[in-house]
Amino acid sequence: MLLLSWTGETCAQTKPVYLDESKPIEQRVEDALSRMTLDEKIAVIHAQSKFSSAGVKRLGFPDLWTDDGPHGVRPDVLWDEWEQAGQTNDSCVAFPALTCLAATWNPQLARRYGESLGEEALYRNKNVMLGPGVNIYRTPLNGRNFEYMGEDPWLASRMVVPYVQGLQGKGVAACVKHYALNNDEEHRHQVNVIVSDRALREIYLPAFEAAVKEGKAWAIMGAYNLYKNQHNCHNDILLNKILKQEWGFDGVVISDWGGAHDTEEAITNGLDLEFGTWTDGLTMGATNAYDNYYLAAPYRKLLAEGKYTTKELDEKVRRVLRLMFRTNMNRQRPYGSMCSEAHYETARNVAQEGIVLLKNNTAKEGGRVLPIPADARILVVGENAIKMMTVGGGSSSLKVQHEISPLQGMQERFSNVTYARGYVGDVTGNYNGVSTGQDLNDNRTPSELIAEAVEKAKAADYVVIFGGLNKADFQDCEGHDRKEYGLPYGQDALIDALVKVNSHVVYVNISGNAVAMPWAERVPAIVQGWFIGSETGHALADVLSGDVNPSGKLPFTWYKRLEDTGAHALGAYPGVWREGYKIIDEEYKEDIFVGYRWADQKRIKPLFSFGHGLSYTTFAVQSVTADKKTMHDGENISFTVNVKNTGNKAGAETVQLYVTDKKCSLPRPVKELKAFQKVYLQPGESKDVVLTLDKSSLSFYDDRIQAWNAETGEFEAKIGFSSDNIVQKLSFIFVGDK
Repeated sequence: MLLLSWTGETCAQTKPVYLDESKPIEQRVEDALSRMTLDEKIAVIHAQSKFSSAGVKRLGFPDLWTDDGPHGVRPDVLWDEWEQAGQTNDSCVAFPALTCLAATWNPQLARRYGESLGEEALYRNKNVMLGPGVNIYRTPLNGRNFEYMGEDPWLASRMVVPYVQGLQGKGVAACVKHYALNNDEEHRHQVNVIVSDRALREIYLPAFEAAVKEGKAWAIMGAYNLYKNQHNCHNDILLNKILKQEWGFDGVVISDWGGAHDTEEAITNGLDLEFGTWTDGLTMGATNAYDNYYLAAPYRKLLAEGKYTTKELDEKVRRVLRLMFRTNMNRQRPYGSMCSEAHYETARNVAQEGIVLLKNNTAKEGGRVLPIPADARILVVGENAIKMMTVGGGSSSLKVQHEISPLQGMQERFSNVTYARGYVGDVTGNYNGVSTGQDLNDNRTPSELIAEAVEKAKAADYVVIFGGLNKADFQDCEGHDRKEYGLPYGQDALIDALVKVNSHVVYVNISGNAVAMPWAERVPAIVQGWFIGSETGHALADVLSGDVNPSGKLPFTWYKRLEDTGAHALGAYPGVWREGYKIIDEEYKEDIFVGYRWADQKRIKPLFSFGHGLSYTTFAVQSVTADKKTMHDGENISFTVNVKNTGNKAGAETVQLYVTDKKCSLPRPVKELKAFQKVYLQPGESKDVVLTLDKSSLSFYDDRIQAWNAETGEFEAKIGFSSDNIVQKLSFIFVGDK
């Protein structure tokens, strides 16, 4: 008879504590750790394939499987290659990109998004999903902005927490990325960010902190870039001091693929689980090189030499074991499902609420251009009306069960739809072995394509142009940043030609980034359509037809010119090469003044403001009251906002509350978003929306004392429907504890 463990019970044969789910996780972790050999410990802290790390087979721990990405479960690749495994059961639902999710300003939808993604991951036996991303939108040239949640730390914080909770509620770990200051794709392994402590704390860390403290994220992915000359996958300040010690993070720090660079830094500076070394994250390096990882044989060698004890190793293993007990060792996890009707409904709902009506002017004949009547003769123009957008863009590339194109959605909803190509852009349609199967080649010249579109536009009641960017290199794509703010492929000339012959032109911008629109005043209707996944065509047709009243709000400021953006106005992007061409020092000279904070400070009128988004109905704030005039330390203050739908269509509006500190010992933004709520109203209906502030809502990071500080004095609550549409202001006094 084999005695496996002794738990104080009279029975001589009991199962090990680590297998007893009635025991606290920490007790189970310690029991399992005590049974592991040195080789087993080393094995669980680095990858064994492109997307998996080893379990402990002797003890019954299965391998840990990760997968991209934040918008859907990436198709499986070969064990040691980036090419597809050729499976037939790994198609998925593509959910809208996270810029679109953020544009819903709806935390309840973020939870549904996370739950749906978690169910798809469970079906595919994925334990860790590599997302969501919450890096701040600092420049519209960042090729990876479409994977993130906009420019504002409060909005991103409120949207990431329910996403994480929804995903992990299904027993699948969220791996929040890319921690931190990951605002460049070009030369991303070499950018050393120079940023003030105040900007770091106020702008770039809050969403990560919320994901950890409120969302209880089980994993964090380190970023490729450097901070204070240390790579962020093994950065003492970010990982040890802030994440683990200050925030109390008890999960696993996972390197971005190829983000580890040094064994000793990886040992001491907070990295727990290493992936992707020996490749740059995208290409092949050496076959089966996993024993060469920094946390593999080189670590084993340093232990054997006595340079390190197992103290750091045991702490890394504890975290990995804890992650396993929460995921693949959790026998109470629900079953998953793939490509269900409910998941497609979630994808469509997120897209519907995230699509932003940017402009809807009166047409020459009278009345608004949108929505489009059911019997209208519609000309659809543009490559983006037919091009699949779920393939490409980097690690978020997917293999979908289906993707409804904008043209297909319009044809299903309207009875009289014709098409003209208009322009030719990226015709490749392949990424890591996944092919769209589309032949987009067209040998006509730009002038021929424009001439065809113009001729057809003359006979149409409405012209709907689907343009913007795509997921090719140097557009919205991992690995490179955009080279220019303007639209590619000669689209400006196409738009100019069409508005001359038709007064009902609708431009739908497909992208995850703002673009230059020199023709914006001449185009009567503009819609931001994002990358919205499997249900793209259906959701866009829902909004353009008026079947769904648009309610999306921009999660970033849309500047007229690139030079209006703080980072570019100050020459603070993309940084300066150090002598020797190994490191780029990029100083965030705009400091805390990012996005609308910069526009307010410099009195710049953007093309479309942060929080902007129109509707087919109208709303009014009828009254605002506060529950107190003086707020003492330790108290909250609540504002009751009565909102009325003053139009004739049911719709939703997002009430936004910004805070202004009237007098502060340090410079502060003109206003900062600190509360919001989306409200759904029938025509003529009114509701009270309650928005609450606490001390943290009034605080700034005081780098003089290295702490958050709320100073006694007068504050102003500004309530409105966007950052440049403030309709009510209320002053109140805060009395601090000093």
